Amino acid sequence: MKKALLTLSALALCMAAGSALAKEYKELRFGVDPSYAPFESKAADGSLVGFDIDLGNAICAELKVKCKWVESDFDGMIPGLKANKFDGVISSMTVTPAREKVIDFSSELFSGPTAYVFKKGSGVTADVASLKGKTVGYEQGTIQEAYAKAVLDKAGVKTQAYQNQDQVYSDLTSGRLDAGIQDMLQAELGFLKSPQGADYDVSKPVDSELLPAKTAVGISKGNKDLKALLDKGIKALHDDGTYATIQKKHFGDLNLYSGK
Repeated sequence: MKKALLTLSALALCMAAGSALAKEYKELRFGVDPSYAPFESKAADGSLVGFDIDLGNAICAELKVKCKWVESDFDGMIPGLKANKFDGVISSMTVTPAREKVIDFSSELFSGPTAYVFKKGSGVTADVASLKGKTVGYEQGTIQEAYAKAVLDKAGVKTQAYQNQDQVYSDLTSGRLDAGIQDMLQAELGFLKSPQGADYDVSKPVDSELLPAKTAVGISKGNKDLKALLDKGIKALHDDGTYATIQKKHFGDLNLYSGK
């Protein structure tokens, strides 16, 4: 009996050790589409920079794990999670009911509205009627794509999909697009502040339930251990002032955190 109890005890210890190992992360691999300044883009030397990049690196530092960034087109993020190409997505990914059916999310990273970007004097506004007969571009896999298909396509607006945001702006400045639809802050603080965006403007926020504002870290469905770990890291950033410091670096006095 004593031998049997020892065997069971040893088995229990092994199972406990296995469970502990399953929850231990020494490295976090984050998927990112670096075509969305000031949230995620590439510096002249090829390094990744931006608000999301700084937040991801800070989360890893708080959790004492190594950060590894894996580049991907945005529409490959969810398939990449499912294929275990990365552990999480930090790439301005908005939390939507459709996405929540297939992946889980951490607590909020930041929130921001959607808007159109267009050439000054073109007459484009946040009103769909102003876009009738015009061509609007969007990045594939985004909430703006869902809005374009559900609303713009049915309102007589021609829409065009692109693999990344840089391609949207390239066709906008070349005249092949009348407008782009994307995150408002990305357009204002990224594109409009670049040399190519000098003659362009941004509309008021587009109001639609199809365009929620909250973004978070996307993770594989059911990965409760990673969600708890990331939530712990995000909370620590707020508690010790790191989040506020990173936010001020990129956006000055603008507050992107809704706390929802």
